[in-house]
Amino acid sequence: MKQAMKRTIGWGGCLLLWIGCLGAHGKLAEAADPRVEPLSPELHARCLQVLREALAGEEFWPAMHAAEALTLAGRGAEVVAALEPRFPQETDDQRRCGLVREMVRTGDRRQLDVLFDILANPGSNGRTHAAESLYKIAELGDGRLLRSAFAQSSDDRLRLMAAAALARGGNRAALAHLRDKLASPDVEIRKVAAWALGLLGDQQDVEPVAALLEREEQPLAKAYAAHALACLGDGRGRAALVANLSSPEVMVRTYAADFAGYGRATEARERLEALLDDPGVDVRVRAAQSLIALSLPPGALGLPVSVVPDDFAVDVYPATAEHPRYSEGSIAALADGSLLYATTEFVGGGADHATATIIGRTSIDGGRTWGEARLLQENVGRQNVMSVTLRRLPKSGDKADIAAALNGSVQAPLGMFYLVKNSHTDLDAYLRVSHDQGQSFGPPVLVTDEPGYHVMNNDRVTVLSSGRILCPVASCDDVSHGGEFRSWVFLSDDGGATWRGGKESVAMPQRGAMEPEVIELSDGRVLMIIRTQFGSIATSYSSDGGDTWSKPEKLSVPSPESPATIRRLPSTGDLLLVWNNVQPPPGAYGRRTPLTAAISSDEGGTWQHLRNLETSTDDTYAYTSVLFHRDGVLLSYYVAKEGTGRISSRFRSLPVSWFYASE
Repeated sequence: MKQAMKRTIGWGGCLLLWIGCLGAHGKLAEAADPRVEPLSPELHARCLQVLREALAGEEFWPAMHAAEALTLAGRGAEVVAALEPRFPQETDDQRRCGLVREMVRTGDRRQLDVLFDILANPGSNGRTHAAESLYKIAELGDGRLLRSAFAQSSDDRLRLMAAAALARGGNRAALAHLRDKLASPDVEIRKVAAWALGLLGDQQDVEPVAALLEREEQPLAKAYAAHALACLGDGRGRAALVANLSSPEVMVRTYAADFAGYGRATEARERLEALLDDPGVDVRVRAAQSLIALSLPPGALGLPVSVVPDDFAVDVYPATAEHPRYSEGSIAALADGSLLYATTEFVGGGADHATATIIGRTSIDGGRTWGEARLLQENVGRQNVMSVTLRRLPKSGDKADIAAALNGSVQAPLGMFYLVKNSHTDLDAYLRVSHDQGQSFGPPVLVTDEPGYHVMNNDRVTVLSSGRILCPVASCDDVSHGGEFRSWVFLSDDGGATWRGGKESVAMPQRGAMEPEVIELSDGRVLMIIRTQFGSIATSYSSDGGDTWSKPEKLSVPSPESPATIRRLPSTGDLLLVWNNVQPPPGAYGRRTPLTAAISSDEGGTWQHLRNLETSTDDTYAYTSVLFHRDGVLLSYYVAKEGTGRISSRFRSLPVSWFYASE
């Protein structure tokens, strides 16, 4: 019942409200009043009446604002029913952005691609609206389009809204740009910069925004600065916001009514009630929204991490006597805003060759709680199936299909890759594709069409900007005596329908080149990182999309014999590495603790901002998955309990800013 209620509310519904109350680190503004002001049944009904009338009205943007407020009030289904029929008729890109934004707030992410398509179209009149909408609903895709919009200098408004979206996702340079624009000669730029800083800034922004308030002469510009101050917890801004609710200027009243909820201005409730009868339709809508907002305590709706990113962890799959090992997981975002977390469930033992299946659980609250497990892949191997990867795949080689897959579009097919293990000499990777958000998967397609034992770690598949899909594999003839592995890729240029092996592989001494991971670099090359027995991670490069590889070198960090995971952060474009940061003694296997993250701003040349995700010496950690979902980083990894041999699968949620902070 509790989860059903959350689904009705909609994941994006509280986005603007709570981001207004929260700074960059998800903390309540210091001077914000946390008291809740419940609405009487009569007042609640009056607010809903105002919103429903506006939603059905002829004024487009007030209707969108009403949709936002109705979603906040738990009426997302009404919003979907009202807005969905408008998509086919609407041709204006700015309005299409509004429709998509409000649909996504309800949890319906099916039309999200429209915003990226508009942002990518240089001839569209809606590019700035697209960036603004992506900011408001905390969606970055793979970040390329927003980073490009931020890098250009020909359109200041587009650049500013792209900066807001990226800053919300943890980009400090983008946040600095917002701060710089408080001094812009363009009053419209100053207004938007102040608005964004009120929602994303911290205490260092109070005095610069207060100084802007003193300098501004236009009433609306002064209101923007004052309301930003209110959201930053400043008493001067709060008092000005309350006074602005009685302004003779309709736009000042509108934004004051809007920000009263953001700033938790409970003392303004009586005036907000009066504004439900204001002549301005948007004033009425925003007053109703803020009254509803003030009746809901921050966090009371079980908001997902994508709305309030913070640091929490939960063992979604704890090991038991019956199931002593859960490991090698992968997470995907679904069309309704929920998360699917797949992992391997072992029975009868925890060894690599024990019997196992692949199961999945779904979360509708950003990973805090999870539903019952269901079978995703039965054991079709003589030993087991294991090591799952969930990945959005291009439908074809069409540019739009490739972009959709790269952005994690819920319209793109969801591929489930997994290993089928028959013996010490027979291990293959397979792909099954879902077209119904993981409810069912199609027939298996053999990926590793070569004799031998082919290891592909969990969460390893990469889609290149060309649309080529790479499956990085470590292969040997027989693993019974440790094996002698070579690393290479199997690749597909038709969305996963057919596969072939690359032309070359990477070889190394002793047990060889093990458990590779690949990522596309900014210059178009592909970087492979490789598990070794030499106290470091090996690297190799391909200039032809994975067919041929350079001589292996060393990555500039120590590592035991364990796998590493590498990804590109959407908001910054930097590389994120997750691995065991420990230097083993010569010839030793090395312990898989701590589990560490690091950032590279030079495509893997050097690594900074080292932070430990896990440090316990009683446990070991490995086989990480990474998903960038809205403005959070979602990870899974195994937790092996020393002395018992049991392995659990843990979910971890973090804001991007965590990875850039110092230990």
